[in-house]
Amino acid sequence: MSRVLRIGTRDSELAVWQATLIQSSLLRFGFSSELVYMKSEGDLDTVTPLYALGVQGVFTKTLDAALLNNRIDIAVHSMKDVPTQLAQGIQQAAVLQRASSKDILVYKDPADLDALGFINGQWCDTRAQKALTIATGSIRRIAQWKNRYAGHTIENLRGNVNTRLRKLIEHNWNGAIFAAAGLERIHLRPEKSIDLDWMLPAPAQGAIMVVCREEDDFAFEACQGFHDEAAALCTTIERDFLSALLGGCSTPISALAEIIEGTVYFRGNIVSPDGKEKAAIEKRLPVAESANLGVSAAKEILLQGGHPIVEEIRKKGLGSNVEV
Repeated sequence: MSRVLRIGTRDSELAVWQATLIQSSLLRFGFSSELVYMKSEGDLDTVTPLYALGVQGVFTKTLDAALLNNRIDIAVHSMKDVPTQLAQGIQQAAVLQRASSKDILVYKDPADLDALGFINGQWCDTRAQKALTIATGSIRRIAQWKNRYAGHTIENLRGNVNTRLRKLIEHNWNGAIFAAAGLERIHLRPEKSIDLDWMLPAPAQGAIMVVCREEDDFAFEACQGFHDEAAALCTTIERDFLSALLGGCSTPISALAEIIEGTVYFRGNIVSPDGKEKAAIEKRLPVAESANLGVSAAKEILLQGGHPIVEEIRKKGLGSNVEV
């Protein structure tokens, strides 16, 4: 009888959707599997702001421990939640074809869009004089939002996507920020939502990573049929940029690499937590020459105004390797 792979997953609707996708993908290539459900520390504490939890891999370490203890064979993660340095004994088995990397705003009143400068379906610099209250638990989103809308109020928002949508309805907020992929994958994106085209995403946002034990050749090979090389390259560049700047902490650092006609287009930025300072960079290189692009971009942005921002973030002790 062939081996049945045990797939570790958090028990939220989105996490189960991702794990079920992997289960279907394995079956397509002739591998049987079963789901093993677990709760992470990030799921149990839905009140504390993510940046205040002070731990790396808050959504992944429970599954990683189960993997190393041989309770499961593979773990499925939203890749933006995965520390840039994988736990010893664990390897990347596959990166799936990427979904949307964008952040979106779910809003309540269309009249508020004028205050954002979103007019006739386009972003512009003309904004109505109205201070909005926006909810998010991500320090990266907070920093970019404050950089663009200094007079707005930010409220902490935690929980899985279903919980956060419910909290938005229950509270007197004008809107909340989500990852497009998370809502779209489980068909929960509201009609009253707009793409934040000006906001750069978290490194690896929209990508799913599968990991397994380093010595488990069977599990690794089973995942190769759905491994996407383009997504793996782009997310590696983005995560290298993050790691080179702050050693793997998910702070107000954003990055996006895209392959267009054989060229990698990279954009990255780092913003002070209060939104007042920002350093940004854009680079493009042929795919064949892009292996070190994330690291080189990080070095350049430090020289172009990023270093004082990095020092400020380090002094404040921010960063927790989590994004929702």
